[in-house]
Amino acid sequence: MRFWKRPTSPPATFWDHVAELRMRLIGSMVAVALASLVGLICYNWLLENIFLPPYCRVLEGQGIDRVCTLVITEPLDGFKTRIRVSVYVGILIAMPILLWNLWRFITPALDRREKRYAVPFVLSGVLLFVCGAVVAYATFERALEFLISFGGDTVDPLFSPGAYLGLMTYMMIAFGVGFEFPIVLVFLQLARVVTPRQLSSSRRYAIVGIVVVAAVITPSGDPVSLAALSIPMYLFFELSILVGLLLERSRRRREGIVNT
Repeated sequence: MRFWKRPTSPPATFWDHVAELRMRLIGSMVAVALASLVGLICYNWLLENIFLPPYCRVLEGQGIDRVCTLVITEPLDGFKTRIRVSVYVGILIAMPILLWNLWRFITPALDRREKRYAVPFVLSGVLLFVCGAVVAYATFERALEFLISFGGDTVDPLFSPGAYLGLMTYMMIAFGVGFEFPIVLVFLQLARVVTPRQLSSSRRYAIVGIVVVAAVITPSGDPVSLAALSIPMYLFFELSILVGLLLERSRRRREGIVNT
């Protein structure tokens, strides 16, 4: 028999949540800014070894005998491109910190046992984001080849750094965010916003929605990128239902033990 009760903290108010959100956003922005310095320093290496090779292979495959370079058409084009690429690289490097801050912000909606998923959430989120970026990079060459060939034989591709690198980096970010789709669905099931049965019954609508979302966030609009993003997203949708069923079974088992 306990003769004392541990004092409980008062419930958080709306402004407490706003202050928490502001702190998390500031921490995330600082992490992205510091990580962007890596992209700023390694910009030339990234340009020569990561970004330009797909463009060079497309020119070689289409028999275009020209030096594989990007052309600056505005005085500030090179500066803006370097900053943009550095920020995208910073987002990629700082992704673990971004996901950790996101998890710390949403954990009050979960119980004590479900908060143990913090490390798996961050690790799986980083892994899925990297996988999405890799898939976007692997399919970018095919997408670029389709876009160039669709313009006809009389069109000579001559890209500026802002247009070319912006398209590639945006696709990598878009695919990385799209691959976070199962994380969102699993969290919604953890928070009991939706159930696996509800997701399963809305499968037909989910297919249409996934294709529409993939078409919207894919900047190139080519069928190769659309298929490369929508097919994994649907597979992730089915996987999240399976994970949700396992979590629901585990939760019912725990609640049954507590009730008995």
